[in-house]
Amino acid sequence: MTDDQLRTENRPADVDAKPPTVDSDERATLLAFLDYLREAVVAKAQGLAGDLARVPGVPSGTNLLGLVKHLTEAEMYWFEWVFDGAEVEVPDFGMELGEGDTEESVVAGYRAAVARSNEVIARCADLGQVAARATGKQGVPRSMRWILVHMIEETARHAGHADILREQADGSVGR
Repeated sequence: MTDDQLRTENRPADVDAKPPTVDSDERATLLAFLDYLREAVVAKAQGLAGDLARVPGVPSGTNLLGLVKHLTEAEMYWFEWVFDGAEVEVPDFGMELGEGDTEESVVAGYRAAVARSNEVIARCADLGQVAARATGKQGVPRSMRWILVHMIEETARHAGHADILREQADGSVGR
């Protein structure tokens, strides 16, 4: 774990963490930003009183734990199923929570998916390597570089949603 990751882990949601200060190669920089965003999402979903992390903040039903569950499925889909070619169930990318879903279980599931994703990334010697499976209607082959950039974009978009939902839930602001 990097120093930047240690600084963001277990941080209260209203503390504004800074982005990683990695001045390194492409892989390290991409992974540092992705890990930073992953932890920003987790920080927003943790520590709310009662069931506030389950309460929709918008008419569509989006809630903090649902965002984390969605990102868990995105991690599994892009790194395990698409890139690695693993035989895992293809997710529906939904944000619906089950009765048994708790803050602890959803965050633990996300962290487990992130750990598996990081293992896939670590095994990839060349960011230009094409994934085992093509995606989209035209069956477009994706490189690890493309998947990393896409997951940074996907996680950042949902981190912004999480910022708003958390502020609505308890007034916490910041990254």
